[in-house]
Order: sequence, then structure tokens, then C-alpha cells
Amino acid sequence: MSNDRYLSPGQRSWLRFKANRRGYVSLWIFGFLFIASLFAEVLFNDKPLLVRYQGEYYVPFLVAYPETTFGGDFETETDYSDEYVRELITWGDNWVIDAVIPFSYNSINFATDEPNPAAPSSQNLLGTDDRGRDVFSRLVYGFRLSVLFAFALTALGVVLGITMGAVQGYFSGKIDLFMQRIIEVWSSMPELYLLIIFASIFQPSVWLLIILLSMFGWMGLSDYVRAEFLRGRNMDYVRSARAMGLSNMAIMRRHLLPNSMIPVVTFLPFRISGSILALTSLDFLGLGVPPTTPSLGELLSQGKENIEAWWLSLGTFAVLVGTLMLLIFIGEALREAMDTRK
Repeated sequence: MSNDRYLSPGQRSWLRFKANRRGYVSLWIFGFLFIASLFAEVLFNDKPLLVRYQGEYYVPFLVAYPETTFGGDFETETDYSDEYVRELITWGDNWVIDAVIPFSYNSINFATDEPNPAAPSSQNLLGTDDRGRDVFSRLVYGFRLSVLFAFALTALGVVLGITMGAVQGYFSGKIDLFMQRIIEVWSSMPELYLLIIFASIFQPSVWLLIILLSMFGWMGLSDYVRAEFLRGRNMDYVRSARAMGLSNMAIMRRHLLPNSMIPVVTFLPFRISGSILALTSLDFLGLGVPPTTPSLGELLSQGKENIEAWWLSLGTFAVLVGTLMLLIFIGEALREAMDTRK
């Protein structure tokens, strides 16, 4: 006899998700890439990870040390790419542990013999951009920024979408009609024009984009939650809970919300991919993050302006398409895993 009947609904969903090999492998690949990007400062940095100088240890990638700390002449922060400084901190018993790639997202390679943007070489594996910065490092930092931005935007959209949809679906009636009219008016607002206006008024930043985009990103999810609450509000278990004296908030939180999470969970990967595309598009148009911030959209814009520098567009395109494909495969696997008919 099969042991499936002894499994909880969550365990059954996980087994169905694992059965979808494409989605399961995509989850592992995406998780590995994202976790690795969280340690970008360790893997990609123009500052050493650890320095042993005259019996003492220093961590330059975390703390800024003046050049006088290592026997130099200036009180300014140490330039570890300077040959004179390198000789000072590696003389005698002193030693240095560098990052795997000795370039950060804002590091400029002054030693290249080619004009910028320079083609891929042994120094810069994916070349440099038009300012001489390492493309490989900017891709890794840009990927991390895009994913973290998408996570934050998705979390805010889920909270707002669940709240608005739950109120509409549970109370229905005039409250539902009134909020539906508000959503119709709000969804007709020109989002791009509003972003252009706010970008001209305020200093561009990641948090400003999250706030502005989250004001519009919750409406798609609220429709699904509203439909689930409308269907469940007249179920027998909800009527029983209401007869037992439970408050509306307790019924919504304990009974209706857990049974309405299927569309929310299956919606998440697609919402994350949409958020990544939104940030990339805004950065490509110059309405996103500040210019010094590593961004996939900014690299695509450089690739458009420098058609001959194929490495700018090709590398960014590969990272962007690969990320979106992984998220779509994960979303498809989640949708099948949540299907109770399987």
C-alpha cells in the first residue's frame, strides 16, 4: 500500500514539484547563483580580502585603511593596485590574499592597452565597458541587485495584494464595488509618465523605484485573492467559525487565507521575473537607479551605444534571459505542484 495518504498536503506538493525535473533543477541553479552573488564582495573586489603586515592582520574589503598603515606616505585610503603599495605590503613575511577577480563593479582597469570598451582578455574575462569597468563584475553585482529588488518589490506587492483582495472578497457588497472602482481608476494611471515625473523631482534610488512600482504591482494579485475569498466566504467551515464567535479578522487569517495561498505561491516566480524586467527597462531608459549603481539595464544601454562592443550586449542578454528562464521553469513547476488534481 502506498504511503501517499499519510503525507500532508504540503509534502504532496513538494513531491509533485520534485517530480518536475526541469523546475526542480532550475530552483537549485537559481538558488546557487543567487547565494553566490551575495558573496560578490569576496569573489569580485579590487581590495584584498586579508593582509598580514608586520604581524598584524587587516581586512581591507571590509575596512578602509589609510596608506600610512602599511608604511605609505598618504593619509588617504590605500590604493592596493599601486605597485609601490604592493611592494610594501608583500615585503618580507607580509602577505596578501586577493579576491578571485581583482575588480569590483566600479573598478577601472587603467592597465589595459585597448581603448574602452576593451574586448575580453585574460585581465577582464568579459571585457570592459565604456568607462573601463570590468563587465563580469558588473554583471554579478547587477544580477544581485536585480534579484534583491525583485524580492522586495514582490514582497510588498504580495502584502498589498493579499490585503486588498481579502477585504474585497470577504466583505463583498458595497465595499467590493467601491474598491473595484478605485482599482479601475488607479490602474488607468499612466505608470511610465508618473515615473518620469518623480524621477525629475526626486533623486533616483532603488527605494524610490520600489515604492513607486509597488503602488501598481499589487492589483494583478488582488484579483486572484478576491476570487478565492469570494468562493470561500460562504463555505460551511467559515459559517461554523462565524457561529462560534470568531472575529472577521480571525476567520480571514486562520481559515480563508491558508486556503487562498495557491494562486499567491504560483504567482510569485512570474512576479519576480516581471520585477526584474521592470528594473532593467527603467535602467535602460535612464529612469532607474543612479548611474554608478551596477545595473543590467545600464549595460544594455551601453551595448546599444557601442554596437561594436558585442560583449556588452551578449553577456547581459545571457544573464537576463537565463534568469528569466529559470524563474519561468520554477513557476511552471509550482503551478503543477499546487494542482490538487495531479
